[in-house]
Amino acid sequence: MSHGFELEGLKPATPPPAGGLTGLAARGLAGLNRAILAVSMLALLAAALVLTGSVFLRYYLHVPTDWQDEAAVFLLVGATFLCGAYVQEQRSHVGIESLASLLPPWADRLRRLFCDAASCLFCTFFAWKSWTLFHEAFVEGQTTSSAWAPPLWIPYGLMATGMTLLALQLLVQTLSYFSHVAASKEVA
Repeated sequence: MSHGFELEGLKPATPPPAGGLTGLAARGLAGLNRAILAVSMLALLAAALVLTGSVFLRYYLHVPTDWQDEAAVFLLVGATFLCGAYVQEQRSHVGIESLASLLPPWADRLRRLFCDAASCLFCTFFAWKSWTLFHEAFVEGQTTSSAWAPPLWIPYGLMATGMTLLALQLLVQTLSYFSHVAASKEVA
């Protein structure tokens, strides 16, 4: 199993194309991903504080808590899904790279293109299903079954937004492959 950074000649992030619509989209997504990363770090900190406060209230002050666990889960769901595009941009997802060192460079590029395209299709389907869950929860006013009963459209919306951003990131990476191929043909 590999993260890709230890393989010779393999960089963790593919540089985005310099110009064109794909380059503009890559730079825009990179800026959005960095902003979401900062907000998600705060969400993780908030979840840790909420859970720590919950433990303190329950075990030391004997105060019942009913909202802290769900609030922490909502924060963690948001941070996890919203940061998926940033992690993909950095090519930091755990991947099995046993073929990367065995294949010639052209075949490895094709393997990466196929994986990015297939992942994009899957994430697009996942995003679409997430948006349908969000819509259903919003229209029907669905809530959790706890006493606090926060609306379910919040985590579904975070999940749908995160998967949409991840699908867009994969689409940009797939399209940037063709931009790199076109640029290398112009040089040759």
